[in-house]
Amino acid sequence: MHQTYSISSKGRTLAWHTPLVMGILNATPDSFYTKGSHNTVDGMVQLAGKMIADGATILDIGGASTRPGQPLMPPEDELPRVLPIVRAIRNAYPDVWLSVDTYNSIVAHRTFEEGADIINDISGGQFDKQMLPTVATMKAPYILMHIQGTPATMQLNPQYEHVIAEVLQYLADALKRCRNEGIHDIIVDPGFGFGKTVPHNFELLKNLNLFQTLGVPVLAGLSRKSMVCKPLHISPAEALNGTTALNMVALQNGAAILRVHDVKEAKETVTLYEHLRASGN
Repeated sequence: MHQTYSISSKGRTLAWHTPLVMGILNATPDSFYTKGSHNTVDGMVQLAGKMIADGATILDIGGASTRPGQPLMPPEDELPRVLPIVRAIRNAYPDVWLSVDTYNSIVAHRTFEEGADIINDISGGQFDKQMLPTVATMKAPYILMHIQGTPATMQLNPQYEHVIAEVLQYLADALKRCRNEGIHDIIVDPGFGFGKTVPHNFELLKNLNLFQTLGVPVLAGLSRKSMVCKPLHISPAEALNGTTALNMVALQNGAAILRVHDVKEAKETVTLYEHLRASGN
């Protein structure tokens, strides 16, 4: 029997036992995926509609670039990017679950007021000490990710003695902090590509099932990342096939949510995985 999970926000509950697909909406000028026609509020609403039609249950809106080498963005620069998109998508699609990808508590609070349901924080509350108390006050579900360093420093020379044990311990400790603050609905993300080498990423993926011991849903964000691009010597724009291959591995190793740029292909992967799981011994 597969694990059943649920999160609640603003009087609604999302329960699932088949893995979910989360579509990525990057409101950042440097996003390879949303450059051009989609990089307007209307374009984002259009892309959101396509992702929902393709099977996304959650949409994740981010306004601050977290690619390697990027400095942290102050909330006054981030808010004008994300607030209009949250408002517009919430108005156009009142039933979709909206996540905001931010490490700033002010952005979390304002976007939650405007229609977001979930806060997705790459820093696990490290970059803004008001984040966990803010999320607790809002009674928002929280996506807790592991990162070593900051986006500016994380890929300079990431090192671990035992990457699985260290990431697991970090998430276990952070889960305890979240619960002590009063956050009850938590999803964990091992943070593929955030302060990890390609071998670190593959070790985490191979042992992703161990993260189920934390007792909360596990999110896998592999989409078009360096662990796909570097071994294949390709660009992110060429990395859909490799992403799909690794998403299947993530599902087989217990991922409850796939965070992706390409919703249709991820949804197809989940469907085929479900058939595989339902087949005889």
